[in-house]
Parts: sequence; C-alpha cells; structure tokens
Amino acid sequence: MPSLFDPVQIGDLLLANRIVMAPLTRSRAPGLVPNELMVEYYRQRASAGLIISEGTQICAQGQGYFDTPGIHTPEQIAGWRRVTEAVHAAGGKIAAQLWHVGRVSHCDFQPGGQAPVSSTARAAVGSARTPTGLKPLSTPHALSTAEVGAVVQQFAQAARCAIEAGFDAVEVHGANSYLIDQFLHDSINDRVDAYGGPVEHRARFVLEVMAAVAAAIGAGRAGLRLSPVNLARAPAGGDSQVQLLYNHVAEHLAPLGLAFLHVVEGQTGGPRDATPFDYSAMRERFGGPWMVNNGYSREMALNAVAEGRADLVAFGRDFIANPDLVRRLRLNAELQRLDRASLYGGGAQGYTDYPSL
Repeated sequence: MPSLFDPVQIGDLLLANRIVMAPLTRSRAPGLVPNELMVEYYRQRASAGLIISEGTQICAQGQGYFDTPGIHTPEQIAGWRRVTEAVHAAGGKIAAQLWHVGRVSHCDFQPGGQAPVSSTARAAVGSARTPTGLKPLSTPHALSTAEVGAVVQQFAQAARCAIEAGFDAVEVHGANSYLIDQFLHDSINDRVDAYGGPVEHRARFVLEVMAAVAAAIGAGRAGLRLSPVNLARAPAGGDSQVQLLYNHVAEHLAPLGLAFLHVVEGQTGGPRDATPFDYSAMRERFGGPWMVNNGYSREMALNAVAEGRADLVAFGRDFIANPDLVRRLRLNAELQRLDRASLYGGGAQGYTDYPSL
C-alpha cells in the first residue's frame, strides 16, 4: 500500500508526497495584494506535496475579512505570480483557493457599501472584524437567478487568473458556511427557484461552478473543498438529508474528472464525529483522488493512506508552526507549538519566523 511520503498523481499534477498544506487565512495582505512577506511564507513550506493557498477572493464582492488577498485584479495576479515562482523555485506545487464568502461579510467590505450577497436575504450569525471595529454581519441581498449565473462565471474567470498567476491548480472553496455552502444547506437556502428546495436544486450551484472552472482551466487542475457537517454560522436545528445531498454532489462531480475532492471531516478545528456522516459512501460516489482534513496526527495520517482511506492528508495548524512539517513527519520529530496570538494580521512574527530543524 502507498505511504504518506510516496508520490501521487492527482489530475494533471504529480506530487512529491501526499502531505498537503491546507488553506489558512492569515490576513497579511494590506491592500488585498500578495506581498514579499507572503512570498517567503509560502516558499518556506514548499516541501508539501501541494500547498493550497489561503482563501483568495474571486471578486471584490467576495471579501469578508480584513487584509485577505484577491485574484481578480492585475496587481493581485502579479503579486501571486511572485509567490508561485518562489514555491516552484523551491521545488513545490501550489493551488489557489478560490473564495467567495457570500453573506459572511459586512457592508464595510463591499463595493460602494452595498449589502453582501447570498442564497438568502437572512443574515448569518456572527460578527465581522471591519476596519472600524467588530460589527454584526450585514443582512445580505439574495442573488437573483440571473445573478447566480454571473457568479458562476466569476469563479471561472478567477480560475483563469490563477493559472495566469502561475498556480498549478485551483481549489474552489465550497465549505465552512461560505457562499457555496449557503446554497447547499436548507437551513440557510430558502429559495424557490431552480437553486432552492430539493437536493437536486440546492446542489445545482456548486455543480455549475465546478463545470465552469473545469471548462476554463481543465478538470485536471481543479479541485473542490466541502464540509458536509460544519455549519458554524447557520441557524440552530441543522439540515435535512445531509448524506443524500453530499452523495448527490459527489456522484455528479464524478464525470468531470476533477483533480481532487477535499473533505473536512466533522467540525473544522473541532469534533470529528459529533454529527454522524458516512464519508466512505461519499468517496465511493466521487471515485477520484480523495483528500481528508481536520486534526490529523502523524499516526492518523499514516494509517489513513496506508489503509486506503485517503489519497492525501491536509494539515493546517501544524504547517503554520512547522514550515518543514514534511521532514518532521518523516523523522517523527517533535512539532513546534502554534502561537495563536499571531494568527491573523501583523508581520513576520508568528508567520515567517518559525525555525526549521
């Protein structure tokens, strides 16, 4: 059986190992443009089989957090090109995570101070850290049917921009209560058009996005991240038919031949098994390269690959504190602890100053 440290082919990409750096928001892009500090941060972690970038806005409307980079202007493309060139020079591969937060935003982030957009006109639970302080998330505008189609094309255009910037692939962010999730889950989606109601309708948006992205850059360079049971900003009560929904999505993604499906098991950064879900049933329907995520230890990751339960394992917090995580996992060396105080915003401290072995 394969090892965590063996090469693997996913779509068009041959990866040196099966260890993936998960997407990690760090809020260190003032002006929303990648900078030299980010170049060094990603370069340090290029030993990963694949780096997935921090969430990267596909359009100005897609922003919901301070100092997070985009991938939709010439300046952003040029900034990301410096990042990808550094990663490639260090022997690594990197994918851009394409992000639209939907209603998890505030008017202060939106062009002209307009309302954010979503599948619904109901506000999400929670607050946004805006340039002028912490504020409740804004009430969104429910996208019209025609506007949904325009957002699908924004994802496709962002994918083209990512390839122009030198990324090896893209990962569409369909997890963690952001825009795609806001269509998938019926605790949020209250639409009555072709994108709301039964499972087949709620799945339509993500399937259209992935078809458009695959058509734009090739399916072998396109992946998707999903989190079936992680809905931190949804109303209490949960969703109906979650297993049916995600089995349907996986089954209808299969014909596209995507590079990978990246699945968050359980609650992001929290319990893995609080909500029952059969990930193996979903994987069987997808049939392609399968990436797992959420609190994996070295032993868990080794076993998941060796037993054939995963093709790749994504590590998040461990990659923040250990730029040489691949080497440390090979040697079973001690891992450095994360400095939580420096996670979001700031400079080199807690970002590029973690030492390697």
